[in-house]
Amino acid sequence: QVQLVESGGGLVQAGGSLRLSCAASGRTFSSVALGWFRQAPGKEREFVAAIRWSGGTTYYTESVKGRFTISRDNAKNTVYLQMNSLKPEDTAVYYCAASRSYYSGSVYYADAYAYWGQGTQVTVSS
Repeated sequence: QVQLVESGGGLVQAGGSLRLSCAASGRTFSSVALGWFRQAPGKEREFVAAIRWSGGTTYYTESVKGRFTISRDNAKNTVYLQMNSLKPEDTAVYYCAASRSYYSGSVYYADAYAYWGQGTQVTVSS
């Protein structure tokens, strides 16, 4: 089992910044990647970014490239999502997720992830 705890959400004006954190505990050694997803009201959950624990390869959805940065601290088992130049359309509940054990497929899809955090609300006002 892997436990994930997100923090760092809040209310910010358009153009502002927030940093989300996701602290992982439990059997994290078998998880190859950690991702961030978001879900806005009335919309499906969508991929935002992901990072591999080993090597640190990163992945982003097109709409956040150049604005969001995902990073990790392996010693702390924590992954961060730095969000800059926020837009109202970034408003959503943000979830972190840990991949299935020894997963070798694409990290862009929700099916890749077996463990999910409780979510943290990000609201961007115009």
